[in-house]
Amino acid sequence: QAQLVESGGGLVQPGGSLRLSCAAAGSIISISTMDWYRQAPGKQRELVAAASSGGDTNYADSVKGRFTISRDNAKHTVYLHMNNLKPEDTAVYYCHAENYCANVGCWRDVWGQGTQVNVSS
Repeated sequence: QAQLVESGGGLVQPGGSLRLSCAAAGSIISISTMDWYRQAPGKQRELVAAASSGGDTNYADSVKGRFTISRDNAKHTVYLHMNNLKPEDTAVYYCHAENYCANVGCWRDVWGQGTQVNVSS
């Protein structure tokens, strides 16, 4: 079964930092893109940052210069380093993987369970 396990959310003051982690579980063969989305209350889910297996990255304009996505292909893990956090960054952050292939099968889209990030003084 495809599974993404997230960790690292929590409460942080404005200007603070957090690191989110997302690990693909099981006997992974390949994953093309791993990315982070977020959804704030009353808003649509939006793409925050994406990382391809080849190392290409892209970011939402709202987080450029503050967030960094990185990926460890050997560990099938993606990280989101968030600096200078703002109250508007408060949301549930979801890990997502495209073309997730393991020894038991392949899935086009796999989502993590979500981790809450609260930015507040």
